[in-house]
Amino acid sequence: MNFSISDQNVIEIETDCLVVGYLAGSQQPGITAINEATGGLVDRLKQAGDLPSDSGKTLMLHAIDGIAAQRLLIIGMGKAEKLDGNGYVKAIRQGGKALRNSRARRAHCLLAEIPVPGRELAWKSLQAALALDHANYLYSATKQPKDSSPPPTEEVSFPAAEGLTKVLDRATAIAAGIQRCRDLADLPPNIATPVYLAETARAMGETHDGLEVEILDEQQMADLGMRALLAVGQGSANPSRLIRLSWRGGAPNDQPYVLVGKGVTFDTGGISIKPRDNMDQMKFDMGGAAATIGTLEAVARLKLPINVEGVVAAVENMPDGKAYRPGDVITAMNGKTIEVLNTDAEGRMILADALTWSQQFKPAAMVDIATLTGACVVALGHHASGLMTQDDELAEELLAAGIESADRAWRLPLWDDYQEQIETPFADMKNIGGMPAGSITAGCFLARFAEGQRWAHLDIAGSAWRWGKAESASGRPVGLLTEWLIGRSA
Repeated sequence: MNFSISDQNVIEIETDCLVVGYLAGSQQPGITAINEATGGLVDRLKQAGDLPSDSGKTLMLHAIDGIAAQRLLIIGMGKAEKLDGNGYVKAIRQGGKALRNSRARRAHCLLAEIPVPGRELAWKSLQAALALDHANYLYSATKQPKDSSPPPTEEVSFPAAEGLTKVLDRATAIAAGIQRCRDLADLPPNIATPVYLAETARAMGETHDGLEVEILDEQQMADLGMRALLAVGQGSANPSRLIRLSWRGGAPNDQPYVLVGKGVTFDTGGISIKPRDNMDQMKFDMGGAAATIGTLEAVARLKLPINVEGVVAAVENMPDGKAYRPGDVITAMNGKTIEVLNTDAEGRMILADALTWSQQFKPAAMVDIATLTGACVVALGHHASGLMTQDDELAEELLAAGIESADRAWRLPLWDDYQEQIETPFADMKNIGGMPAGSITAGCFLARFAEGQRWAHLDIAGSAWRWGKAESASGRPVGLLTEWLIGRSA
């Protein structure tokens, strides 16, 4: 979807669809002008009770006398006293599906006129653009749309305003990163293998000047002592890869910000095999890798004046005769030993070596992103990513970026009290801590491989996709991470 600005009058603009929001009691110049030009159409709809008052509900009208637009889409924004930034984005995403299904190739958006407490025009325009683009997404890699299917909306214009071109350029870059993330996560696991992720990264490096790519194969990882990562993938016919995307937008000596993504391209659970129900959704277990690659896509397009390293540990966890077993003791790259009690706790195994390897870059801060624990979905549902860190300043930076991007996170404790749950007499640690505080003990495990670092862990098991629902990957937390890096570049 392309974004543009237009200084044409809302009544005279020739477009396939005019998109407005309805918030009872608010003053919106666009709706006022439409009402006057159509002889009180909005008033009549209100009196008849036909205006969509519930958040995300829509009303589509065609061929209205008095305006040049072929269609008028009214999106309900809910109640004014309940509307906040997150509600604004959610309503537009839901309502934007009507635009996606309308056959409108061009649209003009007046949604930034909606009053949102504490939010300026630039923020509302940016988020409206991203929300409409999100609603416009359609998976097509292995299922082509029918000839009768509505085409995607190709362009959305916004009323001209000072500085808006820059805002929409930012929206274009972030939307591309989110789409990259969704495209990768939605692919079936027979296509999106570790090698495929590596090839995707390499192609990105060829596309974007300033983005360098390094790929480590299994022999190179073995030479470095990455036994924890390699143990997870040794039962698969698909070889493991470690992928590094390096953006050098800052000064040569500036410390980089490092993102480390979990890329389990399919997770059967290994020898500790998962139940069959919903196992197909384990193609999404590389959501952290997809988010890391998507964020680097956005960073390269934005040409941020900072240094960023994106590291992806890409493996497939299968129950072959060569697979690692419960009871095995594995020595990680940093020399620490891990007793494996559950081969389905594999994400922390591969991140252990990836976090160790990433410390060579002397990070200004390091964030790992992983669909790590079902316990995080139990705790937070699908609304927030779980955030764990022992650095209060870094926590505040990431939480603020989540609020600003409408891609929220919630902080969970990472107290030393939890560390005793992963103690074992047979190794330096075990890879599970039992049922209590399962998400937190996973974070405690990772903390042992990020000692001395400004480090945070994002558990996106609930936010990267929705369990048990036939819907695509969400693209999260590309918005949060990109907003955080924009803030660091400022």
